Amino acid sequence: MKLMSRRHLMPTTLLLLALPFAGACDGGGSGAPRGDSALRAAASGDEVLISTDNGLRLRPADGDHITVDDRIDGHWSHHGDRWTLDLDCADRDDQSCPRMPYVKIPDGAKITVTARNAGIDVVDVAAALDVTTVNGDVTVTHSGREHAPLRLVTRNGSVRATALQAGRLHASTVNGDVVMQCAAAPSGVTARTVNGSVDVTVPRDAPAYRVTMSTDNGRTATDVDAPDADRNRLMTLSTTNGDVTARRD
Repeated sequence: MKLMSRRHLMPTTLLLLALPFAGACDGGGSGAPRGDSALRAAASGDEVLISTDNGLRLRPADGDHITVDDRIDGHWSHHGDRWTLDLDCADRDDQSCPRMPYVKIPDGAKITVTARNAGIDVVDVAAALDVTTVNGDVTVTHSGREHAPLRLVTRNGSVRATALQAGRLHASTVNGDVVMQCAAAPSGVTARTVNGSVDVTVPRDAPAYRVTMSTDNGRTATDVDAPDADRNRLMTLSTTNGDVTARRD
């Protein structure tokens, strides 16, 4: 997926996690230098797990290296092919700790994010994404990667996403809406909430799906369902209190 043009990073506002690649290939489970771990993960397509007790903004990197907001502390560790980045402000006072720090992600990475008590906002990130928060919205714009999975989850908040690229798409919440607009037709979609509406839009030329829709208190409507659609093209949408809609753009 071709993304928007990148803005040049200002060295005064970023901590660049990129050093010459050396001594990071032992595959062990101990901590690793920040630069080596970031470079190896970005270059090889290893999975990167980002954990924070606040919110997070994901943005595109200018090159092949992950960069982290220098207003927050980033601690790298690894085990096998999985790299973990823990973000915290343990060494900073509350006034200088951002509630929504950013991490800049290179194209082609595999990113898992876990956040808490704040939202996750993703813009122009061409990566396989699995993002979860507990109390906050998940918002995604022009992101994902064709044929790669995309998972968006919150508990108390809404999922709102536009211009998505994904192979298989999953989105869920408990209290909030799930609204997704796809730039490319995913092979399968699962979207659910309990208290809120579900609204999924696929491209006008998207093939038909086998659609299952349910709500206890609301209406259902779709123009993408066909009983003879490919059995692997499934769309399952559900809520308890709210409307459920699936349509072409």
